[in-house]
Amino acid sequence: MADVTVSPPSHRENGPAHRGADGSAPEAVRRATAGRFAAVADLIAAGSMEFPLPGSGRTGRRFAALRAVAEEDLSLARLVEGHVDAVAILAELGGPAPAPGQRWGVWAAEPPGAGLTAVRTAEGWLLSGVKQYCSGAHSCTHALVTARAADGRRLFAVRTDTGCEPVPGTWQAIGMAGSDTPDVTFSEVPAAAVGGVESYVRRPGFQHGGIGVAACWYGGALAVAGALRRAAERHADPHTDAHLGAVDAQLQAAGTVLRQAAVEIDGDPLDTRGGARTRGMRVRAFVESVCADVLTRVGRATGAGPLCHDPRHARTAADLAVYLRQHHGERDLAALGALLARPEAER
Repeated sequence: MADVTVSPPSHRENGPAHRGADGSAPEAVRRATAGRFAAVADLIAAGSMEFPLPGSGRTGRRFAALRAVAEEDLSLARLVEGHVDAVAILAELGGPAPAPGQRWGVWAAEPPGAGLTAVRTAEGWLLSGVKQYCSGAHSCTHALVTARAADGRRLFAVRTDTGCEPVPGTWQAIGMAGSDTPDVTFSEVPAAAVGGVESYVRRPGFQHGGIGVAACWYGGALAVAGALRRAAERHADPHTDAHLGAVDAQLQAAGTVLRQAAVEIDGDPLDTRGGARTRGMRVRAFVESVCADVLTRVGRATGAGPLCHDPRHARTAADLAVYLRQHHGERDLAALGALLARPEAER
């Protein structure tokens, strides 16, 4: 994907930079990624970049497009994946299609804590509280967010320029620094309900979207593996070759799993056969394990050299290590095991 130089995408980008705990200025990384995100969102709106809806018959193309962006820049991929996921969610739940010039995020993480509260008033819904892990907090114009209402958890669409404020210092990550994922404070933010209670997680596309994230991880692992291939091409060494062979076999398998998942999604987009959750958990678990092993093998085979002297590789490796933590390790594996052992209890 070609680089595009653009002006800052939003008036919110022009405020003072918050410095990191070590005195560095992470704003430069965030601003650069935000500019590229704005350019890609414009290309998507214009039809110059295509991300077919999951289950449209071209899900494989969607995953391949996400992989390609991720292979170029994982932080950018995080923002693009959120935008195209929002497009898919709005289409599935009957919401309005994003307009040109809009950049959407999906802010649905719910770690322990109070989170967001939704209150229905005579004028409509209002959201208040703190939402964690809001990727693109400074550059998204709109977001889909989950919040707790009196009748249960709901999904809402909001504009980010009215009552939403990123909390300085709440995203200190070196990896995925450009994804701009701080906490955001909501102060009686006007919101429109999208779908009904729990419809965000109960729709088939929730599982399809999770595999889209795995496609991004896969793209990052391909980029990391490039350093190993280059090392093997420069110097003949049996240990390097062995690691390259193992990495290649694993990446080929992960790619095959993603392509097969796309075929299955297109064959049953509404999940009438009830396999979407199992498939999503299996694919994410496998791709995560492959990507984690790629990081380990590339590091063992190449040593500190690429991490110390190749800025792009160092950034991608750091980004991938953080991005993979969207998989919750043994918790997600335990959930998969419980689903396999007691499927009737999980419905």
